[in-house]
Order: sequence, then structure tokens, then C-alpha cells
Amino acid sequence: MKVAVLGCGGLGRIHASIYAGMRDVELTGVCDIQQDLADDAARMTGAVAYSSFEEMLEQAEFDVISIALPSYLHKEYTMLAAKAGKHVISEKPIALNLEDAEQMIRCCEENGVRLFVGHVVRFFPDYVNMKHSLDEGKLGRACVAHASRIGGHPGATKAWYNEVEQSGGVMVDLMIHDLDFLRWSLGEVKTVYGLNRREELLDYALVTLQFESGAVANVEANWGFPGQFQTKAEIAGSEGIVMANSLKSSSLQIHKAPSTSEASTFVTVPESPGFQSPYELELLHFIDCIRTGSESIVTANDAYKALELAVAAIESARTGQAIHLPLVQR
Repeated sequence: MKVAVLGCGGLGRIHASIYAGMRDVELTGVCDIQQDLADDAARMTGAVAYSSFEEMLEQAEFDVISIALPSYLHKEYTMLAAKAGKHVISEKPIALNLEDAEQMIRCCEENGVRLFVGHVVRFFPDYVNMKHSLDEGKLGRACVAHASRIGGHPGATKAWYNEVEQSGGVMVDLMIHDLDFLRWSLGEVKTVYGLNRREELLDYALVTLQFESGAVANVEANWGFPGQFQTKAEIAGSEGIVMANSLKSSSLQIHKAPSTSEASTFVTVPESPGFQSPYELELLHFIDCIRTGSESIVTANDAYKALELAVAAIESARTGQAIHLPLVQR
């Protein structure tokens, strides 16, 4: 299978390097309007460098394209690629508003191509194991969840992040990882309530989700944290709690509730950090889905629903009111 990469910044370079080392995949082109970035990616992978999408589309042969562009460009280039008959693997978020996301999904369907969106947290071992712990009944009935994702403000190095019209802000760009994970794990959301504080190089959000199952989740995201980037998550059930913390080498921890026959049991499930990149697992999965026609772990509709939660949180923060879902009847 022949692939190309559009956008050769940090994530684009990750996609390109993974494809270059992937069996039965040929990276035929890398493209960026900054020629030096395209040239660097080409030297790293052996692919041909292009400075425009149109040029790459005309000259390079490829079946699949990874779109690793700023968020506000996802719709334009997804639709251009789909109309050219190319399968699309786009970085998250799918788009910045639900209307654009719907048009992208419909365009790919009408042109007979697949659309995948990189909600990569679904491929992180700790998060996968948290969901499995819940699915396997180890925690009993899910009751309360917490998730946090905090780090420095990306606008300090890339100006487009400072423009909400281009990045969507911290809820659409960063919190959306945990919104997707929680919906994947706990089911559909009934109501969303959000708070947001934004100023120069600070964008902080706190969101409460109420699920149709009755579970509740509190989700935190922060652009502007002065320390190391870090993530935390926990799901508390009627019979136990599972927790993950990126600052701990053996991150996933399960605390079982005490019973009449035994004291509280503490179980640690170690993961080898960096054993296999979640981005590699994700791209391998997407390519396999294209080859086999199978359903993806994360679908375009999942990406739409994650964006819907972020959009609802933004609206709640703006109005001070809880927002009921769905926002749009599809």
C-alpha cells in the first residue's frame, strides 16, 4: 500500500517515520508548504518532498494520505483527498465544528474512501487496560471517573494555537482526547457542564459529564501548566478503582474494594514505556482496516461524537448552563 503525508511538523514526522518502517507499506511523498520541513522528512524517510498538495497529488502515487496539518485545515484537505479517491487518516480533531465534520464524513462516503481520525489515546496501553478492567467487570458498575491532561501552552511556539478560530482552544484540541476515551469507556453522554478560563498563554477548562448510565466524570485540561506535560485518569466502580498516571513508570493501578473474606488488594499492571508507540499501533490498525475493510476501533462517527462533547462544553462555559445531548439530530 502506498501512502503520503501532508504536513511535516511534529506529528507529520511521526507518521512519516512509522510508514517508512512499516512492512508492505511504501511512503511515496511528504508535503509541507515549508520546504525545509518537507526536505527534512524526505531525508529521514527516503520519500520524495513536495511543497504543495496539488503537486504531490499530481506527481506521487498513493492510496492513503495522512493529514497532519493545523486543525482548521483538516476539512479542506480531507475533502480534496476524498474527491481524489484517497483514503484519509487525519489527526484529531476531525474538524472545528459539527457541520464541517458531517460534511467530511459524507464526502468520504460519497467518494468510496475511508476516513480515520487519530484519537490515539485509544491505543495507549494504560487507557486500553482501564477500559478492559471495566468491561471485564473488575470494577463493578461504573460510578465516577476523573481525567486530567495538562501541559504548557502550544501557542508559545505555534501562533495558530492562540487563535480559537484555528485551534478550537484547549477543549477541542487537548481535552477531546479524554472526552473520547470516557465516551468509549462509559457510553453515551446525557449532559455536559463546562467552565473555561482563557487569557494570554493560559486556557484552562473543567467539564462535568453525566452519562446515560448514571455515571459522572470530571475532566480537566490546561494549556499553561508550568510543569511537565502529564495525564491522569481514574474510573471508580462499585467494586474497585482503576487509575493511571503518566508520571509513574508502572502507571496502571487497580485497587479492589475490601470484602468480608480478604483485605483490600492492590494490583499493579506494569507497562513497558515506549515498547511500541501508540501512534504505530494506531497507524498499523488503520492500514489493516483499509486492507481488510474491517471496522476501526475508532470510527469517524466516534470522532464526530467527541467533537460534539467539546462543542457542548464550550457552549456550556459560554452560557453558564448545562447542555443536553445530542446537539444535532443526524
